[in-house]
Parts: sequence; C-alpha cells; structure tokens
Amino acid sequence: MKAIVNAAVCPLKAEPTWESTLVDEALYGMTVEILEESAPGWAKVRTHYRYEGYAPVEQLIAGDESAKVWEALPKRVVRNRNCCDILSRPKVQGWILQSLTRGAVVAVEGEAENGWQKTLLADGRGGYVQSSILGEHYTSPCCTDEAELRRAIAEAAMLYQGTHYRWGGKSPLGIDCSGLASMAYMLCGILIYRDANIVEGFPIHEIPRERMQTGDLLFFPGHVAVYLGNGRYCHSTGRAGDDGFTINSFNPNDSDFRADLAERLTVVGSYF
Repeated sequence: MKAIVNAAVCPLKAEPTWESTLVDEALYGMTVEILEESAPGWAKVRTHYRYEGYAPVEQLIAGDESAKVWEALPKRVVRNRNCCDILSRPKVQGWILQSLTRGAVVAVEGEAENGWQKTLLADGRGGYVQSSILGEHYTSPCCTDEAELRRAIAEAAMLYQGTHYRWGGKSPLGIDCSGLASMAYMLCGILIYRDANIVEGFPIHEIPRERMQTGDLLFFPGHVAVYLGNGRYCHSTGRAGDDGFTINSFNPNDSDFRADLAERLTVVGSYF
C-alpha cells in the first residue's frame, strides 16, 4: 500500500520507536510504500528513492487510491526559501494551514495571480503560498545540457548554507552529508542513493579523480561531499566548530583546506 507524507518532516527511524536512530526523513507530499505495520503506531516504509525506515503512521495518509490521485496532480516544490507557510488566503494575514520546508511537494491549481499560487494539500485542504517560493518539481533531469545540469546540482547544494548538522536529516531544519547530496540531486530531478557510498542500480558511477567536475560526488570513509569546482566542495559535517553545511578546499594554500579529507578521498562518483 502507498501513503502520502502529511507532515513537514516525517522521521524515518531505524526501529519502530521514537528513541531509535534517525536514518532518514521523508518530506511533505512525498509518496512512500508501506511495507508492513510492525508495531502499534509505526509502519515500515520505502521511499520513492528506495530507502527504508520506520515512520509514525499518524504522519501518513495511507491508501493506494489517495496516493494515485495525489501523484497525478501537477506539482511544485518548495525551493527558494528554507521554510514557508501555506496560508488560508492569498494574503500574509491568512492563517497558517501547514508549514513546510525546502523539498516539500505541493499540488498547484491554475497559474499564480498577484504573486500568489493556489495550492492543494495532501489532506485535501486548499491554500495559498507566495509563488516566488516554489520551484519546478522535476522527476527527470532538469537540464539536458551537461554543464547546465552540473551547475544546477551545485547551486541546489548551496541552498542549504547555514543548515546545522542532523544525523539522518535532509531539510533546512538539519541535514547530514548524504542528505545534502541526495537533496541537491533530487531538486534537479535525479534520485541517488541516500547514504555515503555508491550502490549498484543508482545513477552514480566511479570516475578517476582527475576527471572530477562541478556537481560530482566526493566519497570519503563514511562521508560524502558535492564538488563545486576549482578545488572546492561543500558538505555537511558534525565536526566540532563546523556543525553543518561547510565549504572546504583541496588547496593547501587556502584557509579552509582540510588535510584530513584531502588525504582520505577514496572515490569520485559521477552521474555523467
């Protein structure tokens, strides 16, 4: 059975308890597959990018028919702000129906008017959001030109500047290294493996280090970063003093050079 995520950020846990480790987060409007209801109040789910974890059922709208109807609606994604509110009317004085984070998916009705986009939430409520906050919801690569797509991936990663580190996180409320990499690609219409390694069946393959270009992924033991070009890369790290989104350099002459990562780069992965 399928289900629609009906919370701004739905935790996916390693075990069906609130105390277990956070392994991922499903964002509002995503559809997931319910694999089993393994404990009261919890369901084991698989995301559309094939990651599994335990979700609280109260944050899901279960039902194949509901999911089918939702998936068929035209969509937009929250992209251009960290967070936003879906309001009851097209005025800032409207009351808040739902708060969302970057990466959330909403259905839209018609074209924007006077800077406001009419939306439809997963539970059927209609609302409004400032249209400038939304971006295209890509289900295939956003660009056909390689150079443009590489830049788009790097720009999407840079949207998470200022985000603190959260193990298993993938929103502006907190993000980890693979959450940052996977969201950068997802916002550009590409689904990659959510953890810090290359997995067969996903569209990332190993390339020689000397061929790495903007938008490629840099893999270290238990860690992944997005290459920005010119010897620089961004990543999310829990290292003391960084605590989240950080830009570093491979150039020893730069103040943000990290010798430990430069020495431990094991694989460069590329979609291209």
